[in-house]
Amino acid sequence: MAPVHVGYAAMSEQFHPTELVDLCAYAENGGFNGVMAADHFQPWVPAQGHAPYIWNVLTAAGERTRGDIGPGVICPSFKTHPAMVAQASATLAAMYPGRHWLGLGSGEALNEHIVGGYWPEAPERLSRMWEAITIIKKLFTGKDVKHKGEYFTLEKTRLWTLDDPPPIYVATAGPITAKRAGKEVDGIITPGATTEKVAGLLGKFADGAREADKDPDTMPKVLQLHLSWAPTYEEALENAMTEWPNGGMKFPKGDIRSPYDLQEMAKMVRPEDFEGRMLISEDPDAHRAEIQRFLDEGIDTVYLHNVGRNQREWIDVFGKDVLPNLHR
Repeated sequence: MAPVHVGYAAMSEQFHPTELVDLCAYAENGGFNGVMAADHFQPWVPAQGHAPYIWNVLTAAGERTRGDIGPGVICPSFKTHPAMVAQASATLAAMYPGRHWLGLGSGEALNEHIVGGYWPEAPERLSRMWEAITIIKKLFTGKDVKHKGEYFTLEKTRLWTLDDPPPIYVATAGPITAKRAGKEVDGIITPGATTEKVAGLLGKFADGAREADKDPDTMPKVLQLHLSWAPTYEEALENAMTEWPNGGMKFPKGDIRSPYDLQEMAKMVRPEDFEGRMLISEDPDAHRAEIQRFLDEGIDTVYLHNVGRNQREWIDVFGKDVLPNLHR
């Protein structure tokens, strides 16, 4: 059986950056391998309480850990120009050779609207992302490059600090983007969903890879999985309802601009809304089975996020009872 790569999803929305870096190190010592941290300018709901600059957090986490480090994910096409994303990523890759990957997505209004301007519909957001990826890939060649496109301009320049460019992964829950990711980038990131949906996304990703004469079996397939574990079901449920009510919202959240609006929407979330979306359980073996079903569908890397504040307790339990019992 192949080894399983299970990393720690460090939630910048929930913890002060110094505490977050401590938790990354604690997770690695507890058996997790690698750190994923999302780029947020605001938390989902005010109760989460934080939103530090992700490149600072990842740099500090790189000093305290030895596994992979990646932004899962950052949007390169609104508040941050793709050239700046490329520069930040190339620097992190130079500081931590062979450890950094660049996770990219099409963005959410919660984080991206802060610079003002029109917030487009999803098709345009995707078009902007793919054009941004074109710029990043150009810069990752190390050559003098320029770009004049529909959304972005890059005057002739290069990355002056660039060793080995990091692999690029695209985050998606849609089949069309999954197929294009197989063609154009190095890996895919997807959130937890039904096994049928995940299998379908991986199938489309593989189709795109083969069309580009790439071997999909060798390309990273990453899952970010939110869960709620605590010693009792009641505690696990309370953590989900209080800390991560967005996990129970059965509607797209990409156009919502304010944590306070989401807070009002969270008042409508009921325990049953998490069913099929996020496992809430006190039983470590139930969580092991939930993770295993995605590995059985072809996922090779999983980043886990326990939604409660009980991070160290959870890391101890999963490091002992869950991670050693997973297989591919």
